[in-house]
Amino acid sequence: MEVIENLKVKEKIYREKLENGLTVMIIPKHNTNKKYIIWGTHFGSIDNHFISPIENKETKIPDGVAHFLEHKLFEQENGTNSLDILSGLGVEANAYTTNDHTAYLYEATENFYEALDEFMNYVQNPYFTDENVEKEKGIIGQEIMMYDDEPSWRVYINAMNCMYQNNPIKIDIAGSVESISKINKEILYECYNTFYNLANMTLVVCGDFEPEKILEEIKNRITKTESIGEIKRIYEQEPNDIVNKKIEVNMEVSNPIFIIGIKDEIQKENPVKRHIAVEILLNMLLGKSSNLYQELYEDGLLLAEPDLDYEFSKQYAHILISGTSKNPNQVLEKLKAEIKKLKEKGLDQDYFDRMKKMIYGQYIKEYNSVGNIARMFLADSFKGINSFEYLEDYASVTKEYTQKILQEIFQEEKMIISIVNPK
Repeated sequence: MEVIENLKVKEKIYREKLENGLTVMIIPKHNTNKKYIIWGTHFGSIDNHFISPIENKETKIPDGVAHFLEHKLFEQENGTNSLDILSGLGVEANAYTTNDHTAYLYEATENFYEALDEFMNYVQNPYFTDENVEKEKGIIGQEIMMYDDEPSWRVYINAMNCMYQNNPIKIDIAGSVESISKINKEILYECYNTFYNLANMTLVVCGDFEPEKILEEIKNRITKTESIGEIKRIYEQEPNDIVNKKIEVNMEVSNPIFIIGIKDEIQKENPVKRHIAVEILLNMLLGKSSNLYQELYEDGLLLAEPDLDYEFSKQYAHILISGTSKNPNQVLEKLKAEIKKLKEKGLDQDYFDRMKKMIYGQYIKEYNSVGNIARMFLADSFKGINSFEYLEDYASVTKEYTQKILQEIFQEEKMIISIVNPK
């Protein structure tokens, strides 16, 4: 196994790509009784147009297939549900679908290897029938309608629609009631056979493990061995410009909620360094200790500390500032003025250093939890990143580089606002 060590957090990762193509990452953590495993496939909601190496033909699938597959994988041919079996063993099991990957996981203090039998069995043995697919449509349809009535989800989807013209990130992860009606067992098996091939998957374990032993246990439970080759994903060209500057809707909320978005261009070089600089800038602009946040909070324009995020993958990149305000439009105008002032005056070195140290502290804190570590390494792996890069690239993020990122990304013509107002 390849061993990568980071002395800053005193952690090692053991990584091996097996002959069948599966990437296994093992992060031993001997001071905990918790064990965490997560198995992910590089198949998310944006992967709806591709050429499978199995049939070598261009395929378009309905929106929501990745999420539908995640739901169906727990159901077994003998009538049992693997989620119930794992819960019966006393482990906390779950699954989730994102824009770029789907993951299955559990955390255990006992019965880890008994749970591993069930875990690795159900992920590798799908069971789809006309009847169980039709039944699932009703369940997921209700979930979609529930999310449609959820203001925090609506404000997010509207923000994506403001920023993106063609990028499938604007599609609801679960799809729509109409799109899932077109899903059948043949589509599910085709997508499973394409994207759940081991060469397209990564498995991460974190906890009190001996790397060689847990690797052997994983190998012993793998039933599929043949790699199918590269999957060619097809994405429409996305313009750099935004679509709309603003969208407002009315829903059942007590106070207006908002997302201010800033569209960024996809970065092939140094995405981690860029991410660190953006996080520093967001905290300098609107973090809890910033002058602007204090002013907005005291004036009643921000009712709580806003969430500050930079989301990116190989297919999209954007900043999201979300919060609750009596007047979101005024928050946007004051933020624009603060960005302009920061660009003109330049970054204060002491304040920059303080925010940079705070961000570093947050990175270090991630390594306190086996779950956080495993999820982080999995998600970053599908972006082509080793999570240790955040600690290694931190020192290279200077005030001058961050000032350059401020000028480059924080442009008024790339800013949007999505608002949900009270009815």
